[in-house]
Amino acid sequence: MRLPPLAPETLSPELRKVHDEIAALVARTQERIVVLNTQSALIGPFPAMLHFPQFGIPALIFQKSLSSEARLPKTVREVAILTVGAAFGARYELYAHEITAEEVGLSRSQIATLAAGERPSELNDEEAIAHDVARVLTAGHILPASTYARAIEVLGHDGIGELVFLIGGYCLIAMLLNAFDVPVPDADV
Repeated sequence: MRLPPLAPETLSPELRKVHDEIAALVARTQERIVVLNTQSALIGPFPAMLHFPQFGIPALIFQKSLSSEARLPKTVREVAILTVGAAFGARYELYAHEITAEEVGLSRSQIATLAAGERPSELNDEEAIAHDVARVLTAGHILPASTYARAIEVLGHDGIGELVFLIGGYCLIAMLLNAFDVPVPDADV
C-alpha cells in the first residue's frame, strides 16, 4: 500500500464529514464489505480520494451519481464492474464486488468466471452485453458497430449511456487501486 489510510481524527472538518458519510453509507448499504481498518480509517479507494481531495471529492460525486441514478438491473451492473476489475486485476474492486454480486443474485460460478476475466455462459442478454461492452472498452478498443447495435437493442439508448459511464467510473477506481497498490482487507487492514 502506497498511501496510508488517514485516521479520522487527523482530517480537516470538511474531509472528516466526507469520511464519515462514506463509512455510514457503506455500513448501511454494503455491510459485508470492509471499508474501515482497526483505527476506523477508510481503506480501499478512499484513502487516495482523501489524500487528493481536489480530485477525489469530484470522483466520489461521480461515483455517487452512478449509484443514485442507476437504472440498469443490479446484476447487469455487477457483471460490468467485475469485468472491469478483472481486466485491471484490481484486487479490492474484485473483493468488494464479488460480495455485492452474490448479494444481488449472481451465482458463485458466474462470479468466479467473471473475476477470472472470462464470460460465464449462463448470463442473460443484458448481462452478456454488459460483459461484452466492458471487455472491449477495458481492452482499449472501439466498440464494434454490431456490439453497439446489440447494446442499444438490449439496454436501450439510456442503458448504453449508463453502462459506458459505469465502466469508465470503475476503470477510474481500478486505476486508483492499482496505482496505490491497495490490498484486500484480509491482506493488510
